[in-house]
Amino acid sequence: MKNYKKIVIAVLLGVMCSNVGAQTKVDPEYVKVTNERAQKIVNDLKLESAKDQLAVRDIIAEQYRSLNTIHETRDAKIAETKKSITDKEKQQKEIEQLKNEADKKILSLHKSYLKKLSKKLNNSQIVQVKDGMTYGVLPITVVGYNDMLPNLTAEQKKYIYDALVEAREHAMDAGSSKEKHGWFGKYKGRINNYLSKQGYDLNKESADWHKRLEEREKNKK
Repeated sequence: MKNYKKIVIAVLLGVMCSNVGAQTKVDPEYVKVTNERAQKIVNDLKLESAKDQLAVRDIIAEQYRSLNTIHETRDAKIAETKKSITDKEKQQKEIEQLKNEADKKILSLHKSYLKKLSKKLNNSQIVQVKDGMTYGVLPITVVGYNDMLPNLTAEQKKYIYDALVEAREHAMDAGSSKEKHGWFGKYKGRINNYLSKQGYDLNKESADWHKRLEEREKNKK
């Protein structure tokens, strides 16, 4: 429970490619890593059929590898652009174009991925997969906000949840842990701005919350 609280605090204070079929060379070690990462997510789904478990694992692992291909290809082209184009304005324009092209591929891959999952999983299970790919930041953050601000209205809770759902859709396509948390940080900034306009003094609320957490911990000893 103590570690869980640390995660909640860290999350809140953080405001905390061609597709795989086109790959001709895939590092066997990376395949192993992505398979293991995907298997951890599948284990939580409690699928009864071994065949379905393997199929879903392969879908998730393939998504990791396909995303990695897009991100690495984009980054390599950006690095080359920075070397070959000295004019800063032209360089920035070319980089933005490369990013936009990658974003389009990622969006297409995202839709295709969810379609594949929908053939094997129900909506609740797909949500589990999304949370698995994003370290469970959404549910942890929801719990944190509700605990920090116990008087949130239903409308305010919905705003927070909807914003985090949108963040998760972006985060699950990110290429690194830092980028995934960055998406949540961006949307938590929006949430905090919204709550401030709703009359909350978040600095005070956060300080009071930490005191409550410390008291709970003391009372357990």
